[in-house]
Amino acid sequence: MSLKITPIQSELHWENVDLNLEMFSTKIEAISDKTDIIILPEMFNTGFSMKSDELSEGMNGKTVSWMTTEAKKSAAVIVGSLIIKEENKFYNRLIWAQPDGEIKTYDKRHLFRMANEHNHFSSGEERIIIEYKGWKICPLVCYDLRFPVWSRNSSFCHSEPVEGQKNLQPVYDILIYIANWPAARKAPWSKLLEARAIENQCYVVGVNRVGEDGKGFSYSGNSAIINPKGEPIFTTPENENCTESINISLKELNVFRKVFPVGMDADEFDIIQ
Repeated sequence: MSLKITPIQSELHWENVDLNLEMFSTKIEAISDKTDIIILPEMFNTGFSMKSDELSEGMNGKTVSWMTTEAKKSAAVIVGSLIIKEENKFYNRLIWAQPDGEIKTYDKRHLFRMANEHNHFSSGEERIIIEYKGWKICPLVCYDLRFPVWSRNSSFCHSEPVEGQKNLQPVYDILIYIANWPAARKAPWSKLLEARAIENQCYVVGVNRVGEDGKGFSYSGNSAIINPKGEPIFTTPENENCTESINISLKELNVFRKVFPVGMDADEFDIIQ
C-alpha cells in the first residue's frame, strides 16, 4: 500500500494572511499528479510571528475554512499550522483538513522559548495519531523534533502487557514535522529528522520554509522525507521554493520492522504530565 505525500517548501509573506492563502492556492492548483497529503510549513499563513492576539483566528475563521475548501478541491489532506484563539488562550495549532470535511487538530507541545513562544502561546497536552488510507500518522510541530520522548513510537497510555513479551507495538507509521526552522540550525534539523526515523522505525516527513522573515531570520528549507532506515529518499533544493510529490510504501515499512524488530527490546515508561 503506497501513499503519495506532497511537501510544499515555500517563502512566506510576513504576517499577511491573504497573500499567503492566495500564494498557496496557486501552488496547490499547480500540483499535476493526484496526491494524498499536501503539507505546508508551520504558521504558513503568517510566518512565525508572536503577535498571537493580533493574528489569531477561530476554528471557524478564514484560514481553516480555506484549508477545508482546498482539501475538497484537491481531493487531498491539507496539513499546516496557524495561530488559533480558544477560550482566551492562543495555540500554535496544526490543522489536518481532509477532503471529506473532517478536521483533526494538534496543539504544539514544545514552545520555543528562545523566541519567547512560551510567553505568547499555551502548550498542547495531547499527541494525536491519525488513521488515514490504511496508515497511522503522527503530526508534530517544529521544536517538538528535539524531544524524542514526545515523538516516541509507542503509546503513552498504560496497558496490560502481553504475557511473555513487551507490549511495544508501533502506534504510527509516519511522523510529520512542520516547521519554521532557521538556516543557522539546519544541521540539527536534518540530523534529528534522520534520528527520529531510525529510533522509531517509521517514515519521517519534515517540511520547512525558505526565505527571510520579518525579524530578519533566514530559512534554508532542507525539507526531506526519510525512510525507516534513516536514509533520505527525498530532499528539497536548499533555499528554493519547491513542490514535489513522493510515494512511500507501507509494505516496505512492515517488512523492515519484521526482519529488524528493535521495538521488542525497547524500554517501557509512562509520561507524567
